[in-house]
This record gives sequence, structure tokens and C-alpha cells, in this order.
Amino acid sequence: MPFVRIDLRRGKSAEYRKTLGEIVYKAMRDLINVPEDDKFQVITEHDPGDLNHAESYLGNRYSSDVVFIQITLNAGRSTEMKKAFYKRIADDYQSRLQGRPDDIVINLVEVAKENWSFGNGIAQYAS
Repeated sequence: MPFVRIDLRRGKSAEYRKTLGEIVYKAMRDLINVPEDDKFQVITEHDPGDLNHAESYLGNRYSSDVVFIQITLNAGRSTEMKKAFYKRIADDYQSRLQGRPDDIVINLVEVAKENWSFGNGIAQYAS
């Protein structure tokens, strides 16, 4: 169900990128009711000039290691679930990758279930 896009500065190791993806996947499994094996991620590195962002916003100061996470998923999760989800990702990013929590920017894009096909041209979730 969720489709995850993670965009970050070029130069991080394959292990770093894999761990970042696992941080997001585990938080989805633990906090926003994502089933096992529902893991679809694209992790893309960019040259420094290709990430254009403010130096600061809403009290957060961003470094050159800013990470943009966009997740397209079915609608229906509570605000409380989303807040816990955001916090878990930032906390795990800090503890597992020694990253700055300020550098995690997350955007959820909620869609109706019929907007998915997981293969064979079938809308598996459409009723």
C-alpha cells in the first residue's frame, strides 16, 4: 500500500541508505498499520545543487544532510498515529544513523484505495 520516496544528498553509503529505508518501513509497520512485506521504496541521491530548500522553517534548521521522505498511502490514519510515526522516524534516524532530527522532512500523500495496482493491471484494493 505505501509507496515511499526518499531523497537525500549524494555520497551516503549503500548501508546508510538501506538503514534509512528500514527505519521508515519499521515505523510504518509498528505505528500506521502497514502489513508485512508491503514495502515499496525508491531511494534517490542528488547532487547538492539539486536539493533546493530553505535554511530554516518553523523552528527547524536544515543542514546539507536534509532528507525528504514522501509516502503515498491509503487515507484513514488518525492525526495521533501520524505524529507518533513522524517522531519515530526522526528518533530512529538520530539513534541509528546519528542524523539530526531537524533534517527529516516527511510528507504523506493520502489516496483512495482504488488508486493502486500491484501488478497485472489489476486494482487489487478496488471494491
